[in-house]
Amino acid sequence: MDSIVTPLINAARAAQRQYETWDQAGVDAVVTAAGWAIMQPERNRILAEMAVKDTGLGVVEDKITKNHRKTLGLLRDLKGAKSVGVIAEYPELGVVEIARPVGVVAAITPSTNPGATPINKIINALKGRNAVIVAPSPKGATTCAALLRYVGAELEKVGAPQDLVQMLPSPITKEATFALMRQSDLVVATGSQANVRAAYASGTPAFGVGAGNVASIIDGSANLADAAAAIARSKTFDNATSCSSENSVVIIDAVYAGALSALAAAGGVLLAADEKERLQAVMWPDGKLASKVTAQDAPRIAAIAGLEREALRSARFLMVEETGAGPDFPYSGEKLSPVLTVYRARDFDHACAIVADIYAYQGAGHSVSIHSTDDAHILRLGLELPVSRVIVNQIHCYATGGSFDNGLPFSLSMGCGTWGRNNFSDNMNYRHYLNITRISRKIAPREPALEDIFGEHFRKYGK
Repeated sequence: MDSIVTPLINAARAAQRQYETWDQAGVDAVVTAAGWAIMQPERNRILAEMAVKDTGLGVVEDKITKNHRKTLGLLRDLKGAKSVGVIAEYPELGVVEIARPVGVVAAITPSTNPGATPINKIINALKGRNAVIVAPSPKGATTCAALLRYVGAELEKVGAPQDLVQMLPSPITKEATFALMRQSDLVVATGSQANVRAAYASGTPAFGVGAGNVASIIDGSANLADAAAAIARSKTFDNATSCSSENSVVIIDAVYAGALSALAAAGGVLLAADEKERLQAVMWPDGKLASKVTAQDAPRIAAIAGLEREALRSARFLMVEETGAGPDFPYSGEKLSPVLTVYRARDFDHACAIVADIYAYQGAGHSVSIHSTDDAHILRLGLELPVSRVIVNQIHCYATGGSFDNGLPFSLSMGCGTWGRNNFSDNMNYRHYLNITRISRKIAPREPALEDIFGEHFRKYGK
């Protein structure tokens, strides 16, 4: 595999050495050009249609929306951000920070977002004056190749080296992807946990993301209609290809009946016990989630399971009631489909315990959603649950990766902290693609007296 990868790496290094001499204005022109490669409406639609056709996953119109919103939001975040030369000065500390490239980035991307995720990584890498080589999933390779042709045409317009952005040639193999990881300077891996573990094992510095399995709490103070509408939109967007789509909803007992009615009004259909069993047999035939239901719409999933009830033919999403979490309760895990697991909680304490049990099985570190006006309950989730984000009264799959009405960075790669076996808990952004050099000058001494540090300790406990 080195015979395939090494020429790409060598070309990328040559292009990157040239690019790292560019000033901030030139870099920002390159970033904007790369963004337009996917945001130009005609190309956006072509890429979205190609993605659904080639992968069999998701919804064309939703992919168009995702390609547009996520890229536009990222470009907004990067506009005016410093990534060349001196980026910060702290006179009181005598410290100056200088942005430096990391070099050649290996970008590992999933089949669920074969356009939006690659361009997100490409733009962030280019913002840091890096070269990037994409290793797409085999299903997404054709879409990625088309995207890179568009990127290349835009880079040519601004005079940027063409080899700044490349991809592995088809057929995409695990061996070639791993060779790319080993030879690059940084790996950014989004997708299956197998890919993330391979990135960490490559010997190259790596950022990988944790598993998604988002739970949403409908609290007693929630506006039920608003909560149901937000959950329905999040659960059905792009047929739940996003790791940020809810997989479970935990409803406080006092509003359980009303919340179920609101979810039904938003397009959800609750399965009977026998229907739930039949669907489970189809979704997890050998204990592993079946690909034939992944990112399909609800009526198709019902048909695959042989469920013929009239209401299912127009369902936006399917609902199943559950009481437990773990391997014996597969509905408690990530489903990557418009199937929503419903839990009934006695009170907020019980709701927190249910979510904790779900995340002990799958999804720790990612995020939790809550629909509530109780600030104490909202804060408690951030203090107690193993999550990197608490999303309040929002469409979760929009909000957790950044939205125009919240302050999180736009990203398609969510760090999950040590809870999710990751080395970061941020939304991945351009700063993760930078080395920072620090110049340190002498300042007035700041050595404390022993009393400043130990005084309170001595008074309480003695010397």
